[in-house]
Amino acid sequence: MTEPPDHDRLHRDFTLGSLVALRHEIEQWAGAHGLTGLVLYRFVVAVNEITTNAVRHGGGHGHVRLWRAADGLHCTVTDRGAGLPAGVRPRAPLPDAVGGRGLWLARHGTDEFTLRSGPRGTAVSLALFTHAT
Repeated sequence: MTEPPDHDRLHRDFTLGSLVALRHEIEQWAGAHGLTGLVLYRFVVAVNEITTNAVRHGGGHGHVRLWRAADGLHCTVTDRGAGLPAGVRPRAPLPDAVGGRGLWLARHGTDEFTLRSGPRGTAVSLALFTHAT
């Protein structure tokens, strides 16, 4: 796939100190690419959960890449942490759990969710297809 025009993509490195600003930038970018209402909210929450996980569990920083393609909006978040334990998948948390909702929220807020993890880092890819917007 060829790279989309600059106005159709967003690339950012992030740390704990930049997560709030990044969330606002992602919300503005996704809104400018046609998302509104609950669909916009769920997409922003999904990306925010994954970027927050990258900071908390992936070495304190990461990189987010968002782009618009003909089929919808896409996002990949990468970190350089030690990776997730084998078998970790998005599961509904227990109602009284304090944490553990990030992967589950991201999976349920998007149409496509892919998780790749190893000792050199984790990559989570999300997509929200045009028919869902």
